Amino acid sequence: MNKKYCYGGSSGTAVIVVLVVIAVWMGVRYGPSLWALAEKETEPETCPTSSVNCDGKRDCSQGSDESRCVLFGTANELQVKTSKTKGFLPVCAQGWDKNIADQTCQQLGFRKSYEVGVLNTSSSAFQSLNGQFTNTIQGSVNTSMSCPGQQTVSLQCSKCGKPPATRIIGGSVAADGEWPWQASLHFQGSHSCGGSLVAPDFIITAAHCFPKNAKSPSNWRVYIGLVSQLRLPSPYNVKQIILHENYDPETKNNDIALLKLSKDASTIQPVCLPVFGQTFPAAQECWTTGFGVTREGAASSSTLLMKVAVNLIDSAVCNSYTVYGGRITENMQCAGDLKGGRDSCQGDSGGPLVCKVDDKWYLTGVTSWGDGCGKQNRPGVYSNVGKLLMWIYGKMQQARP
Repeated sequence: MNKKYCYGGSSGTAVIVVLVVIAVWMGVRYGPSLWALAEKETEPETCPTSSVNCDGKRDCSQGSDESRCVLFGTANELQVKTSKTKGFLPVCAQGWDKNIADQTCQQLGFRKSYEVGVLNTSSSAFQSLNGQFTNTIQGSVNTSMSCPGQQTVSLQCSKCGKPPATRIIGGSVAADGEWPWQASLHFQGSHSCGGSLVAPDFIITAAHCFPKNAKSPSNWRVYIGLVSQLRLPSPYNVKQIILHENYDPETKNNDIALLKLSKDASTIQPVCLPVFGQTFPAAQECWTTGFGVTREGAASSSTLLMKVAVNLIDSAVCNSYTVYGGRITENMQCAGDLKGGRDSCQGDSGGPLVCKVDDKWYLTGVTSWGDGCGKQNRPGVYSNVGKLLMWIYGKMQQARP
């Protein structure tokens, strides 16, 4: 069953939650027959037999051969894979400038770079600029065994994860500006699912929010940064709905989708995507937010943006016989309280699970599914963003502005 979300307050009592119940028909309650991962919004990818991955030349019709060649490591270290290297290598800082930083971020689906830094590394191999920047960073570097000062590039493509508002400690209603990246996805005029702004043009949400008869971008409007459904800001139109090709409506594996907006939301601060390999320890307190119902089975959702603290739960525990009995894949993350009470509920699907590290909020999970709301030994299950990073960046590159 798709995620139904009920939130509880810090006391553990069943209290608040997040996304709306109108979205329930959108996938929260429909059976697998509606999903059929249907007609794709774009033509199928075609690649010639001669295609070469990460050589800086687009061979495939949608560019998938060049879409998984860049990632960010610890401390936002830029790492690039080329057709001549089997793995990702850090980029030497020699010759790096703002123009190259901007072009690299634009390649990844952002508008420009935000911050460029230098890291000291112990790596024995590097990607060094070849002096002639092409339209991709992987086509603009050569592998080398030396780098002046062992200094590599640290790159951030957006200011993210640091909202200006001060948090209401112990509260349940979100303050204005507290979670600026929160999105409300409206289908034919009604709130249906949540989402998170991760770049000016892109919203991350859940694939199960888009059953077969809800795949047309023209039926959707996106509201970002709102705290009340009664005070809606100007909407954003959806240009493209991108579902994970391997989303399984039965198991809910790979329950993730990207929305490409028709215009950029550059004035709204996005949430940070985790860096490659970043982990969040079990029992860490994180937060989930949304406009869903505040108790299971309620007829109406919350008009106010609600928040609740939940603890990450180790996957081995969540997969145990007494909890979800082996249904948790590596692409899923459990969070909540095994005692019950703190959870998300109907209408919260696609919304954010965020964790704070070094004063920044990172999108750790996407509200996906669960057995009821706030039940004992039935915590919320979220798509694990860290495990799906390469898909996210790959699709953002293919659909970039």
